[in-house]
Amino acid sequence: MAPAKWNLNSQKSKLICHLGALIAVSMWGASFVSTKVLVNNSLGPVEIYIYRFIMAYLLVLAACHKKIFADNWRDELLFAVCGLCGGSIYFIAENNAVNYTRVSDVSMITTLAPLLTTLLIGALYRSERPGKWTYISSLIAFMGVGCIVFKDGLAGSRQSGPDELSATVGNFLALGAAFSWAIYSVVLRKLNVTYTAQFITRKTFFYGLMTALPFWIISPEPITPVSVLLKPEVLGNLLFLGLVCSMLAYLLWAAVMNRLGAIVTNNYLYVQPICTMIIAAVLFPDDPITLMGCFGAFLIVGGLWFGDYMTNRDTRKI
Repeated sequence: MAPAKWNLNSQKSKLICHLGALIAVSMWGASFVSTKVLVNNSLGPVEIYIYRFIMAYLLVLAACHKKIFADNWRDELLFAVCGLCGGSIYFIAENNAVNYTRVSDVSMITTLAPLLTTLLIGALYRSERPGKWTYISSLIAFMGVGCIVFKDGLAGSRQSGPDELSATVGNFLALGAAFSWAIYSVVLRKLNVTYTAQFITRKTFFYGLMTALPFWIISPEPITPVSVLLKPEVLGNLLFLGLVCSMLAYLLWAAVMNRLGAIVTNNYLYVQPICTMIIAAVLFPDDPITLMGCFGAFLIVGGLWFGDYMTNRDTRKI
């Protein structure tokens, strides 16, 4: 059941891995906008999560169903943690956050996940502490995220965006989602050694759905009528979230993380707010692209490139 390894010395293999990570975060960047559209059509945050992951789970199950359980109960417990942190908690918190504040702000705050992942790995594994260039590139990219968050200026955000209390609630929910994703990434790197991307994705979806059911039971949100679910705008966004942002993106992410590692792969999450900013500007008039937002995008992309370049340069010297 051990996943096949790629030759990371091959530049072509590295390029494919980096491209896969970029495609995955682009999908997730667009998912914030799709979620906002569904929320605007009166779908509840937990309901959105349940629908999208039921679709994704059934499709992955159809392709990967020969092995049901993990090799041992310890790994099965780790899969449950993946489902909880990388599934139900992350997405329910994220879906609720877009109900309180702007989709672009939620997208940007959740990109704290790479920095939190780096700090967690550094604290847990002394032998695998990231190099200085990883910290520097993460800091540059994080500054870019901050530029996009405040792209309208503090006054502008208060005038055209949600009220201050709602925005604060949304920001804390997004921060909780980021921390949850960091835990998921640390656990995932352990499972990647033994299991395939398909098996990991299927187990994550299963436990994500199981742990989301209690939230749905206690949630006061009503079940959306079928007539609303069949509306082209609603159905199209649900299919996009379930088939593209969940199934395809998770498969890509698990496979790429197995090759590039948790820290390098998670740094691509800094690209996510750029995608969200562009799509949100097209669909939502109160969320425009500004000069500060463009400068933030430059810092994000430049920080990622700089860190990768300097790390490779130091490696060649050794």
